[in-house]
Amino acid sequence: MANIVLFCILAVVILGSAVMCVMTKRIMRAATFLLFVLFGVAGIYFLLDYTFLGVAQISIYAGGITMMYIFAIQLVSKNTLQGMVERFKGSRVVSAFVLCLIGVATVAVVFLKNHFIDQAASMADVEVPVRKVGTALVGSGKYQYVLPFELISVFLLACIVGAIMIARKEDKK
Repeated sequence: MANIVLFCILAVVILGSAVMCVMTKRIMRAATFLLFVLFGVAGIYFLLDYTFLGVAQISIYAGGITMMYIFAIQLVSKNTLQGMVERFKGSRVVSAFVLCLIGVATVAVVFLKNHFIDQAASMADVEVPVRKVGTALVGSGKYQYVLPFELISVFLLACIVGAIMIARKEDKK
């Protein structure tokens, strides 16, 4: 019962912070709400007894990635960020809603066609050891994820270098 209550609290924190991250007009507040989302996801990992993933979530994403976003935001000139208030138009809201419905329908069709829900229900009692999860995350074989992690880290580094170059060019003017 305590796990369900804790899960509900974490779900409310994650969903509320995610909505606020998207809806806020201030970019630093958005980064702060993103930090709360990442901490909430780490809390769910700890709730599931995946301590390795929880610690990785906190150290890599909540610590490293969020701080990198904040540094990139601070490097970009304040003149660039001023006046970036987006006005909502009715046609854009409707088109975004239609795109969201298409995305939800696509995910639902994929789930129903491939019987993911049935497979998840049949594997509910199967426990995956943490060693197997860790090996899958840092392994380089088939169905292992070290290459995507490396590609993402190179992409994020390129984004930061690009932000620094943009900030430098504006300072020279």
